[in-house]
Amino acid sequence: MADEEKSSGPLAWFKTAKDKIRAFAYGTESQRAERPRVGLALAGGFARGIAHIGVIRVLREAGIPIDCVAGTSVGSLIGAGYCGGASLEEMERIGSITTFADFGRWTPSWLGLATNQRMEKFLARLTPAKTFEELQTPLAIATTDIIDGVSVYYSTGPIAPALRASCAYPGLFVPIQYEGRTLVDGFLTAPVPIEGVLLHGADLVIAVYLESGNLGEPRTLTDILSRSFNIMQRHADLAWRTQADIIIEPDVKQFVWDDFTKTPDMVAAGEIAALHALPQIRAALRGEKHDAAPGGNLSPAALK
Repeated sequence: MADEEKSSGPLAWFKTAKDKIRAFAYGTESQRAERPRVGLALAGGFARGIAHIGVIRVLREAGIPIDCVAGTSVGSLIGAGYCGGASLEEMERIGSITTFADFGRWTPSWLGLATNQRMEKFLARLTPAKTFEELQTPLAIATTDIIDGVSVYYSTGPIAPALRASCAYPGLFVPIQYEGRTLVDGFLTAPVPIEGVLLHGADLVIAVYLESGNLGEPRTLTDILSRSFNIMQRHADLAWRTQADIIIEPDVKQFVWDDFTKTPDMVAAGEIAALHALPQIRAALRGEKHDAAPGGNLSPAALK
């Protein structure tokens, strides 16, 4: 039975897809000496954000430079780990064993159902860096001021308060009080934090967007909250799409928002999407225009 699962399990389709795409995606041309400054903007998506690891892995293997990163919600957590020097293998391992209790504690109040103070210890498992200045790659973290409804980006000072704020999902986590502001999830105002990499001087913006799908009847109050914001995002102004030069969209619609047990599948989805985008990215680095490859969001059914 175990051997059958290995050959026909959820990752079998990915191996087939990867073999088909890799030869097309990886080029051999040397990049010109003067190139655009590349910024990577990582969207929110809770557990689905594990797909960011797969995207980053493919970009690194292909030699695509990442000069600065911006993250919102889970994108800020993955961004902090990567910019702090964490290995992608270790990030994937930690992701696969993560539970809500690793970063949240149920303490119902008028402002939220839980607190996320434990996120500081979770961050320490990814990187020893405590301040933005200690990071190896510049990072901007997107948050939302719940009082005036604007995006607030942090790229200096301590990482933990900004990270906790960026991941403070309204209704689920209590807002974070920091530097005179009442902050919640950056997802509300910056679902894909393009402005963060622009603030770091990015010339070429690569956005990674994580769309949620129809997951059936909600099971809990947190499901209701999650899906409400996802619906709002779908109908909101998607101006960020006009600011991004390249958009990578891993096919993660089938994954439940809080299910970290599907980590290998979500990483694989990120790798597939990034492989499809490589020719377009290489062309952009050369100053050329290259249309996105068709079928960027491959699914197992598409490969049968």
